[in-house]
Amino acid sequence: MSQERVIETKSGWGMLVWDFFFVLLSIGSLIYGIMTENLWFLAVMIPGIVLVILISAGFMVIPPNQAGVLLLFGKYIGSVKSGGFKWVNPFYSKRKISLRLRNLNGDKLKVNDKAGNPIEIAAVVVWNVRDTFEACFEVDDYIDYVEVQSEAALRHLATKYPYDSWDDEDIISLRANIDEVSEALEQELLERLGRAGVHVHEARLSHLAYAPEIAEAMLKRQQAGAIVAARTKIVEGAVGMVEMALNQLKRDQIVDLDDERRATMVSNLLVVLCGETNAQPVVNAGSLYT
Repeated sequence: MSQERVIETKSGWGMLVWDFFFVLLSIGSLIYGIMTENLWFLAVMIPGIVLVILISAGFMVIPPNQAGVLLLFGKYIGSVKSGGFKWVNPFYSKRKISLRLRNLNGDKLKVNDKAGNPIEIAAVVVWNVRDTFEACFEVDDYIDYVEVQSEAALRHLATKYPYDSWDDEDIISLRANIDEVSEALEQELLERLGRAGVHVHEARLSHLAYAPEIAEAMLKRQQAGAIVAARTKIVEGAVGMVEMALNQLKRDQIVDLDDERRATMVSNLLVVLCGETNAQPVVNAGSLYT
């Protein structure tokens, strides 16, 4: 459970007037004491200077989207989140923390996916501090903690999914399911970084590729898959066209083909329709049986 306490502090403008008053009082006492050689006025200057130092030590400026964490001799007092010119107990130690959104552009990591293939992966994380107490006291350095845990979460994510599903729609892959993978990364980061008072707004993959040593082989595999898919479509279309041609010849009674001639015609049509180069016709002057 969070132990953050948001407190309101006094405005610093009223104390600034008192600070100027004691400055003028100390200077006036010093000048008058020297001119009259009256040591009592010099004695007034000493507490005036002490008060000026104490009052000045309590001033604190909080810009928008920043917070000030206050400690008194090691004890947590509270966090000031309202912006402006503030004055607090001069014995408080103050630490400022930015509450603004930050981008973590992670480096490219070389990891193995679920199938064991070496891949390169990187992510961009948008985050900010939500709990100042946890950011200051639950971890040693919350910025370093975010960087290390983000890298660990990305490595763990890469081992849960394969790079590619290879036409298996039931498998979630890093390449084909970017939204699902990014959502899983965001959820894992929320769990890991929540201990440091950090909230993750968005996490997206910024780079995804096979490692250089297997990139060429995987490219050939992808090309082979594309060729097989294209050939499958071509064969399906060619078979449909041959079937349509045979049915139309039979329906219109243009020619009566026996099984052997029909097989020859089918073979010739498939060669023409499925071949990559233009067919070279051969004129048969005789009969198929001679």
